[in-house]
Amino acid sequence: MKRRTPVIDSAAARRAGPWFLLAALLLPAGCGEKINPSVQALPDASLPSQESWRSTVYFTDSARIKAVLWAGHIADFQTTRITLLDDSVHVDFFNEEGRHTSLLTARRGKVNDATQDFTAYVDVVVVSDSGSTMKTDSLCWMNADRTIRTNAFVDITSPTEHIAGQGLVSDQDLKNYRIFRVTGQALKHE
Repeated sequence: MKRRTPVIDSAAARRAGPWFLLAALLLPAGCGEKINPSVQALPDASLPSQESWRSTVYFTDSARIKAVLWAGHIADFQTTRITLLDDSVHVDFFNEEGRHTSLLTARRGKVNDATQDFTAYVDVVVVSDSGSTMKTDSLCWMNADRTIRTNAFVDITSPTEHIAGQGLVSDQDLKNYRIFRVTGQALKHE
């Protein structure tokens, strides 16, 4: 079907006013075929069941705080029992007596909702209240025994030494740690 452009009498259009001109210009646009965009349904597993922004989550056991997590964005996936964290992550860790032991910061993280284990990714820094600082690309905090574990490269500076290596197991306040495959020299500070 050929579309014809309407002929507008300019004298009649001036007498009818601007409404006639507007209607005459829009009328042909409404006569064509409508294009429906394709809509694809996303699988339910790819959508979070809950989301929150700039939120705080408390990890407790028998009414005692183990950790307090803050993230810029939290997405909870109930089907996989995983919570993804991004847009800056901060975790304050506490010992059995409820005293603060260390602070972890990272860009992203993940919580296994079944075990409450926490994994941190990208620019991970742990600063203990005892004065030690650890830098790495990723680590996992194990909820059951409150230990930090990683297979990634780590760099630790404490009040008495500076040491680097590949892989680590440590308590959450970085007082007792074991580095596997040491790659940097342990320097004792005086």
